[in-house]
Amino acid sequence: MQQKFSLEIILEWMLLNLEKDGCLYQEDVVNFLVKNHQMDFLKENADGNLVLKLSVNSSFKKKTENNVVWVKPERYWRFRVPEDEPGREARG
Repeated sequence: MQQKFSLEIILEWMLLNLEKDGCLYQEDVVNFLVKNHQMDFLKENADGNLVLKLSVNSSFKKKTENNVVWVKPERYWRFRVPEDEPGREARG
């Protein structure tokens, strides 16, 4: 039987990988959750792809809202740089 992760464990994993690599792709988080049988944190989007549930995204945003931005076209998070405009979304 697989151990159920808590949201905090997932957020900690996300932060560790972001710090290690400088960016964190949503696909890598999804793959980590699938590999560890943590489907409760995923949902299927309109295109039929697995994505993070809103609760995961919202919690990660709260934890990192001042120092991390989301690069929408490539679907990854990275640390904020001085050139970034205000807000959560950023260009590559």
